[in-house]
Amino acid sequence: MKAFQLVGRAPFYTNSFLLITDAGNAVGIDPAAGVQEYDRILKEHGGKLSLILCTHGHYDHVGRAGVRSRGWGAKLYCEPADCQGTQLLPLKGSDSGYEEGEVIPRDGLRFTVWHTPGHTEGSVVLLCENYLFVGDTVFQGSIGRTDLAGGDSRKMDESLRTCAALPVPAQAHGRPGHGAVSPRGAEAGPKLYITHALS
Repeated sequence: MKAFQLVGRAPFYTNSFLLITDAGNAVGIDPAAGVQEYDRILKEHGGKLSLILCTHGHYDHVGRAGVRSRGWGAKLYCEPADCQGTQLLPLKGSDSGYEEGEVIPRDGLRFTVWHTPGHTEGSVVLLCENYLFVGDTVFQGSIGRTDLAGGDSRKMDESLRTCAALPVPAQAHGRPGHGAVSPRGAEAGPKLYITHALS
């Protein structure tokens, strides 16, 4: 597997991730960067985007995911609760939502999904091998906002407790939706500061 991080435009600089399997199937997580950036990487590495996974539905994370999924022929996952067709949550629908604890396979990759409402009602985290994609649930040193439409501080507290108990490898790398990614552990191993956020 090859893994790439792309960063969206100012002012949000949203982190987006692209994984390409050994067989050439590509998975995009939170497709917020410019389409030409994905196309360049896919062309250079002989990949074909077949799956788009959104950690939540905010416009700075989904970009034009609906249009891109059709253009690339990729299946789009986003929770129905976050597909409102509004300015903040622009997706009007997706091909599929997520089941708690489900595993989404792609070639040899397996994405395990857990719901983490709080930042939005439809927020999820995704574990793939040693990568934990946490969207805006938790960042390196802070947690996601709960003061936007669909946010809920009580649910965020419950989600952080859920994250702290996830069966995540100790060597996992945290991949948040904004800011620095952890070289090892911080968001993923969540005992470090998710536990601190609960104290």
